[in-house]
Amino acid sequence: MGVDLGDRLGGSVVGIRNGDSLSQPEAEMSSTLLEVTRAAHEDVEQLERLIVKDLQNDPPTAKDRLYQSHRVRNNIDTIISTTEKLIEIYEDKDNARKDEIAALGGQTATGINVFSAFYDRLKEIREYHRKHPAARLVNANEDDEALLKEEPVIEFSGEEAFGRYLDLHELFNQYINSKFGSKIEYSAYLDVFSQPHNIPWKLKSTRQYREYMENLLEYLIYFFQRTEPLQDLDRIFSKVEAEFEEQWANGQVQGWEKQGQENEDDPAQHTMIDLDYYSTVEELMEVGPEKLKEALASLGLKTGGTVQQRAERLFLTKHTPLEKLDKKHFAKGSLGPRQNGSTAVSQDINSLKHIALMEAKMKKLADLLSKTIEQTKENVVKKQALTYEEMEQEREEEETQVDTESDDEDQQIYNPLKLPMGWDGKPIPYWLYKLHGLGQEFKCEICGNYSYWGRRAFERHFKEWRHQHGMRCLGIPNTKNFNEITNIQEAQELWEKIRERQGVNKWRPDLEEEYEDKEGNIYNKKTYTDLQRQGLI
Repeated sequence: MGVDLGDRLGGSVVGIRNGDSLSQPEAEMSSTLLEVTRAAHEDVEQLERLIVKDLQNDPPTAKDRLYQSHRVRNNIDTIISTTEKLIEIYEDKDNARKDEIAALGGQTATGINVFSAFYDRLKEIREYHRKHPAARLVNANEDDEALLKEEPVIEFSGEEAFGRYLDLHELFNQYINSKFGSKIEYSAYLDVFSQPHNIPWKLKSTRQYREYMENLLEYLIYFFQRTEPLQDLDRIFSKVEAEFEEQWANGQVQGWEKQGQENEDDPAQHTMIDLDYYSTVEELMEVGPEKLKEALASLGLKTGGTVQQRAERLFLTKHTPLEKLDKKHFAKGSLGPRQNGSTAVSQDINSLKHIALMEAKMKKLADLLSKTIEQTKENVVKKQALTYEEMEQEREEEETQVDTESDDEDQQIYNPLKLPMGWDGKPIPYWLYKLHGLGQEFKCEICGNYSYWGRRAFERHFKEWRHQHGMRCLGIPNTKNFNEITNIQEAQELWEKIRERQGVNKWRPDLEEEYEDKEGNIYNKKTYTDLQRQGLI
């Protein structure tokens, strides 16, 4: 990605990666150190302009945004490496730059000859153009357009779905097959892997846990660098280390609060090696001579001999108690493991401190990737209910979606008619809006000029308590005859006409007045009162 200036500053040939912005004949003109310096400054400025131009574009998809971040990251790395080499040139430890400037001024062994130096340089330029008459001036803008469209190669596994999910299956298997872990589901592991403080610290002093934590931290760093290439991970870790040192000194590191006191009571714990993790002497030899020596000393055994002899001597204690071992294996004047182990306490404390620091860094990365971890858990739970064919189909749809989806948050929704939003966050169709009267305001004078938005809400309100109460206040029954009547005067006039047509004595409110329960069932007044009295509604 971008211009590779390593060859340019290391010699006389300019190397361009993914492009031919500088041809081999032009590289020959860059043979002088001053020309190399000038070309390096020019390339740094070009890369800076390229970064600005790239960041001015708003990527339409998450995939394009990730490509943009990696392009910018690669260009920044190139600028840093180029600047470091420029600093070496300006320091001029071998006086090469000073000698070249002196030569341009005509200084020779015999004296100063400006004209001779001028004509020699003029001869070189003429000779160059005679050999390369078709040499052209390179247009940087043309190369910029090509570089801005380039798609960096980013390695993601199928489970990671181009950075959308974590792939912790290998670490999960390592966790459930260890002494410090437990037999849990993968979805549950995603909740507990970032909580190492729940593991007893004595189990953390084993080689198995140290290797597990190293692998976990390595994966999270690698994943974070692929998904967030513009983040300064060194600065983040520097802050974590500073906070950790302060907490460690005060004994406030979560999960390690009591380890210092317990170590003081039993210093031999620092140098003990858990032999359950070693099945042969050859495996135990991999620990190293110093660790074997410390472990032997903590048990009061002899510490001399080759690595194999030390490993064999320590391996005896795996199946044989110390009191049953032959006395020839013990060091002279040994008073037991407690006294002999005290010499290596401070060294092993540093090992435990290193493990605690890895945990602190891992927790910080888990916090930064909290959203991704949550998405991973949701994806795992969803996959548990799918068949293999459904998972394959969904994977193909996700790959297509990564290439075509646009970020809805960044897009402005076109809604000139100001239609209501549907369940998908987009405006509902206009015909549906007109059909149901959505967004329209309906007022009912009988309900106290209360407003109802939408045709459906307006029709439903005729059966609700608010409208029924308003009708009773007017002394009018809430029957179907008064549907769509919202004006008090109209309702009273209609009621007078009904009474004239049917007669006053023909009105039977117990049978004709309607009531509605909470479930929307309609009853006449008599039935509703009876059911209510029996406690059925």
